[in-house]
Amino acid sequence: MPWKFVSLGIFVGAYLLFVFKSDKRTLVAIVAALLAIAVQAIQIGDFSRTVAWAFEAINWNVMGIFVGTLFLADVFMKSKVPAWLAELIVLKSPNTAVSLLLICLMTGIISAFVENVATVLIVAPIALALARKLKLNPVGIMIAIAVSSNLQGAATLIGDPPSMLLGGYTGMNFFDFFIYKGRLSIFFAIELGALVSFLVLYFLFREFRQKPEIDLEEKVSSWVPTILLVALIFLLAGASFVPESAYSRFFGAFDATGRLGTALIPNIPGLVCLVFGLIALLYEKFANKASLRRNIRGVDWDTTFFLMAIFVLVTSLTAAGWIEAASVFLSSLIGSNLLFGFLVMVGVSVLLSAFIDNVPYLAAMLPVAQAVSVNLGIEPSLLLFGLLIGASLGGNVTPIGASANIVACGLLKKEGHPVDFPTFMRIGIPFTLAAVIPAAAFLWFVWH
Repeated sequence: MPWKFVSLGIFVGAYLLFVFKSDKRTLVAIVAALLAIAVQAIQIGDFSRTVAWAFEAINWNVMGIFVGTLFLADVFMKSKVPAWLAELIVLKSPNTAVSLLLICLMTGIISAFVENVATVLIVAPIALALARKLKLNPVGIMIAIAVSSNLQGAATLIGDPPSMLLGGYTGMNFFDFFIYKGRLSIFFAIELGALVSFLVLYFLFREFRQKPEIDLEEKVSSWVPTILLVALIFLLAGASFVPESAYSRFFGAFDATGRLGTALIPNIPGLVCLVFGLIALLYEKFANKASLRRNIRGVDWDTTFFLMAIFVLVTSLTAAGWIEAASVFLSSLIGSNLLFGFLVMVGVSVLLSAFIDNVPYLAAMLPVAQAVSVNLGIEPSLLLFGLLIGASLGGNVTPIGASANIVACGLLKKEGHPVDFPTFMRIGIPFTLAAVIPAAAFLWFVWH
């Protein structure tokens, strides 16, 4: 039996179900991953080797970053610091339009360091309360919060799973998202896109000229989670300056064989994030008498297991040779026209990510973009960064393109304001175009 076609069928079937059964995406991914493991077991013929293959398929550094920052973000949200900042912004703003724009700006800043869904949950209550007090339709501001979160989530290594995937695949550290190989990196491309897309939000809110009247009701319960978050950011950035040889010597003091260092060095950012996440959970338990079990259960384990299953699925495609075949096809389609190849990579990513989850798409396409770059004889960062831009920002086009959009629309539905596709896309399409075009242009001129 041509097992490589079975692997492809499992992958394609999973993707189709991601689109049409998005509420069951984790279950679909896990079942598909188990089927992929079964296929690999048949080909290898050794169960223990298959288990090792599946374990190695998962990028544990990415998983550590994701779970650790989720723990810390949950405690950060409960500290009331983000809500307090949002209220303060509204109170000090000269009019409602400025306050709404500043709330979107604050959303973006938080989202660069906190997972997008958590960011929306942090900011949404303030935006909804403001809309109720000023008798405004909350649809526009909630959509703006969601797309702002998705945009800035791609700016740093810890902002969102797609960035973590890119970092894990390329070995990029936190600082590499700012300066990489001596050039301005993905952060500056995102910020240029954010600057231009901000004009779209200004156009959206320009009519709200009344002075917002809101009482400062939120009180910060603790600044410790904020200090932990800032410390984590600086530690991740500082760790990027430590040479790998220093880590090797450190771990060598505990393990002369070098196995400990070999296993841990590539996963240091993930380990750091996990340590800080656990510190935050323990602080919440002992300082606020919170239930440790409840806090752990409250983390987004659904997305966590989804990510793990996606790693297995994509690795099964690579093992079957499909990634190499896709790269050969794209290389022949692009030929020697690098600009055309770059535009295809960005444009297709935007289009597909508007309707399918960008995590499995990016995970599947990263090795393809790498292989195409090798075939073209170019620095792979151009196509890899273009892929991240398209996949991350393309999710802003539709209400199902990103998890943050789904959460925002769900909150609006609970408030009695259901959002349909046309309503969301009236904001999502111009915002996405305004962000993608300058970001892609920046990447082209800096990296080609």
